[in-house]
Amino acid sequence: MQAVKEWRLESPGRVPPELLVTDQPCVLRGLVSHWPLVQASMGAADEAAAAAAAAASLKAMWRDATVGVFQMEPVTQGRIAYNTDFSGFNFSREFMAFDQLLAQLLACREQKPSPYVYMGSTTVETCLPGFRAEHSLALAIEEEPLVSLWLGNQIRVPAHQDWPSNLACCVAGRRRFTLYPPDAVADLYIGPLDLTPAGQPISLVDDAAPDLQRYPRFAQAQARAQVVELAPGDAIYIPSLWWHQVEGLDALNGLINYWWRRSPAWSDSPMHALWLTLATVRDLPPAEREAWRALFNHYVFEADAKTAAHVPPQARGLLAPLDETGMRRMRAWLMKKLNR
Repeated sequence: MQAVKEWRLESPGRVPPELLVTDQPCVLRGLVSHWPLVQASMGAADEAAAAAAAAASLKAMWRDATVGVFQMEPVTQGRIAYNTDFSGFNFSREFMAFDQLLAQLLACREQKPSPYVYMGSTTVETCLPGFRAEHSLALAIEEEPLVSLWLGNQIRVPAHQDWPSNLACCVAGRRRFTLYPPDAVADLYIGPLDLTPAGQPISLVDDAAPDLQRYPRFAQAQARAQVVELAPGDAIYIPSLWWHQVEGLDALNGLINYWWRRSPAWSDSPMHALWLTLATVRDLPPAEREAWRALFNHYVFEADAKTAAHVPPQARGLLAPLDETGMRRMRAWLMKKLNR
């Protein structure tokens, strides 16, 4: 394992523009240390006082909203996973008021063994409508990012990846991130694509106690892993499609993250292309798969200005650069083909 590269900040509250085009993870110590939510617990005497202060600050911004919550028994040790026969998961889902969630998290500190409670990605507009007005961040991107709150106790979210670029800001408690490059996919033993805990496929390996007889290639992933622990006020930039495992280390952990795409808002998710390729290409005879590999390389992965240069511009059709109108036309054409 190795440490995540740290980026030297000139001042809190401003994300260096050059960081937003890098393809490597970076830590930004103290990026949001000026936020009132972070400041609320900075001077606390101990972890219990810090948790109470953070909860009070969150509750002060809360509005009457119901949020989705994962509930997990102590036997799970806080690791989100499938049940034994892969018919479901090791947690239950319920909805509760946001202040009820905060009260439950504080109460869990007194229970031994403690149950685990987790609120995944929930937009700040849903539960903390005044948050962005009071918590500034200079993020030089063209599109409006999706800003979400994550809240829980000592939850372990297995390695997964997101298509959007991600800036994750620790605002309460400590969190440990373990990251793997996109091409580590074969070494992470990823579970089902269409049955997932929260929308993204996850690694089946418990990295706290990996079964290397069952998952031998995971040792190669471990050798390439990048690890960092964040304190309140710190942030980490996770480039698109980097695998990341996230662990809450304290009794109350809060994270605010910003998601944005480096492609137009009208473009579709490449995951749709993967699903369709699984359905149409994967099970072909080997020679045909290799022929399709050549086509994909030519038209997609190795495409450049020369690919369609021999075709008159007015006749390039699908080979021309796409705009929103072209994407809508292509989507309609595909739907017609798929719904035949």
